[in-house]
Amino acid sequence: MPASPIRKLVPFAETAKKKGTKVYHLNIGQPDIETPKACLDAVRNATLTVLEYSHSAGNESYRKKLVQYYAKNNIDVTANDIIITTGGSEAIMFGFMACLDAGDEVIVPEPFYANYNGFAVQADVKVVPIGSKIETGFALPPIEDFEKVITPKTKAIVVCNPNNPTGYLYSAAEMETLKAIVIKHNLFLFADEAYREFCYEGSHTSAMHLKGAEQHVILMDTISKRYSACGGRIGAFVTKNKDVLNAAMKFAQARLSPPYYAQILGEAAVDLPDDYFDTTKKEYKLRRDTIIKRLNNIEGVFCPNPGGAFYAMARLPIDDCDIFCQWLLESFSYKGATLMLAPATGFYSTPGLGKNEVRLAYVLNVDAINNAMDCLEEALKQYPGRVK
Repeated sequence: MPASPIRKLVPFAETAKKKGTKVYHLNIGQPDIETPKACLDAVRNATLTVLEYSHSAGNESYRKKLVQYYAKNNIDVTANDIIITTGGSEAIMFGFMACLDAGDEVIVPEPFYANYNGFAVQADVKVVPIGSKIETGFALPPIEDFEKVITPKTKAIVVCNPNNPTGYLYSAAEMETLKAIVIKHNLFLFADEAYREFCYEGSHTSAMHLKGAEQHVILMDTISKRYSACGGRIGAFVTKNKDVLNAAMKFAQARLSPPYYAQILGEAAVDLPDDYFDTTKKEYKLRRDTIIKRLNNIEGVFCPNPGGAFYAMARLPIDDCDIFCQWLLESFSYKGATLMLAPATGFYSTPGLGKNEVRLAYVLNVDAINNAMDCLEEALKQYPGRVK
């Protein structure tokens, strides 16, 4: 199993904190936005006398609520098209395990969410990367790049939209390109849509909107980022393909059931006011605008403007991002503080790529972001491995 690029530096951050250094955490997508009170109250006020297993597919009441949520996003599904999962992670694992056999291949535009590598190892399948480039803002690679790597073992394409780690928001035209590829080659399209609500320019095109591709699309979803409920570990596996759903259901039964209390939380979340996301999205957009401006004002730094999620990938004037990110925690501080970043190498499958890039999660308030950028600007002046 590969180490998590997001979490592998935690021991160094803990050591820095013990020395009295303040660490600004831009390394992980843990929002500081409060979990909605109505959701927490629903859990607090639950009157259970026995904490039972739920149905392996999740509570029917919650699945019916999710149908309402998806309808608001122009996604037409029924409660029987949904399996509730233990986080979005389990939804992705169910997709890999239900649709791919050992030795099969899955195409993923890189850089990509690092845990796809881990899920592939668990499922004994091969990740085949195709490159997107920072110069184009990490737009979808051309269709020819997909065609070049498709083999008889290719069974699926994975796309995260908006993207983690790049923040790129795939356009309707790009999603139609993916539809054409999966239909032509009879592939599955795994759509990770954890950040659906956080689109700052343009609108979100779900894979479930692709007419004619219904039997190819598997939606992997989660409440983690949407409602700032990462610790709830509640996600969803959604597809109209009944053969896939039946196969995934066997894996759901093998793990018995998803967390009960967090389903109560998720059910309450569907009843939040329709304008709930307006304030949250406005705050994230402000943070994005702040961090992108600060980054691009630092000499030698380039960062494209992400269209969604709450991540940015930046190119820095450094020799090695893994060494730099560890150096920040071990050897650097500015005004008693430093920052923690995610080395970009962990988001690439191709060896050697991402060596001078980092992922930043703008999940801190604007003041904290500005302080963190002050630290980064000073660090790049002092770093022994700075390059032109």
